[in-house]
Amino acid sequence: MTLVDPQTTTTAAPDGWVRICALDDLEVERGRAALLGGTQIALFLLHSGRVHAVSNFDPYSRAHVISRGIVGTRQDAPTVASPMYKQVFDLRTGACLDAQGKDPVALHVWPVTISDDQVLVRWEAQS
Repeated sequence: MTLVDPQTTTTAAPDGWVRICALDDLEVERGRAALLGGTQIALFLLHSGRVHAVSNFDPYSRAHVISRGIVGTRQDAPTVASPMYKQVFDLRTGACLDAQGKDPVALHVWPVTISDDQVLVRWEAQS
């Protein structure tokens, strides 16, 4: 897990954005977890070069495991399947696409941008 310490980052981020890691720290279609404040986020770099940030908390198993999920697609939607009970979430919206017979619950999603090969997340504390 990546720990974000704003005092040790050397890259200045615009207001409202927080540097999480270098783009090179991510592997294609492999999740990475980061701790931002007291919130765990899961980062996914796709083959397209796009990075998605969603909550690392699986609402079905109530464990922080989404970063260990399996990346895939449903039609045009990039997805991650929870490693616990295999619910499938859209990485763009956090919507649950396959609730495995349970009520759908969405993951929290944060906007991500890449600046100077650094991954920045628009940070707003999760309510």
